Amino acid sequence: MIILKNERDLDAMRPACAVAGTVLEEIAAFIKPGLTTRQVDEFAALRIKQHGAKSAFLGYRKYPCHTCLSVNDEVVHGLARDRELRFGDIVSVDVGVFHKGFVGDTARTVAVGGCGVAAQRLMDVTEHALYEGIAAAVPGNRVTDISRAVQNYVEANGFSVVREFVGHGVGRSMHEEPQVPNFVDPKSNQKLRPGMTLAIEPMVNAGQPGVKILKDGWTVVTQDGLLSAHFEHTVLITESEPEILTCPETKPSRLKVG
Repeated sequence: MIILKNERDLDAMRPACAVAGTVLEEIAAFIKPGLTTRQVDEFAALRIKQHGAKSAFLGYRKYPCHTCLSVNDEVVHGLARDRELRFGDIVSVDVGVFHKGFVGDTARTVAVGGCGVAAQRLMDVTEHALYEGIAAAVPGNRVTDISRAVQNYVEANGFSVVREFVGHGVGRSMHEEPQVPNFVDPKSNQKLRPGMTLAIEPMVNAGQPGVKILKDGWTVVTQDGLLSAHFEHTVLITESEPEILTCPETKPSRLKVG
């Protein structure tokens, strides 16, 4: 069942999403060569707590970390550990928080100190694909319109979208209906209505779309060992243009497509 949010819900959900966006920006600024992903996760845990929120990931289906930190060929759900980040790595940082009964969910991929041209292009295309998807998130459209916008942009630029993991509704729970694939799936064809809140999140591989899960039971990597990138916003369907909720400001942002 799709849960539509009323204004009272949104008065609580907007601050939750703003916290998630702020924490993500703080993590991105904190990351540098020489840190371990465990140190990054510990920093994130501290900032989440200082913002009066809790990690939405820690303990979810027994997930052991406060954030998801996926490095280079890791797609999503990367575990914090003693892996040292090196100059030129790229890290997909996924942040989910509980705040006042609602979840904010957001992600971006950042370079560690800097990166090569190919990695930067992958990140740029993935981020732009996110905004292409958000631009299609208007009332009267369907979930497949979001999916098509993401897939078309990614594939036109020579990359591929992951099939096994998708975006989703979000609200009082981290995962609500509907699913929001980054590829056209006729089964995900729900009509978009004002009050829907969606986590739109392209996961884009530099090579083939295939992925596999490592022995830790969580970390998803590309099958071909090539790079992957991940960008995500929590978005509100309104009567007109979509509203991006997970921005690191007090007030959410209306859509701006670069």
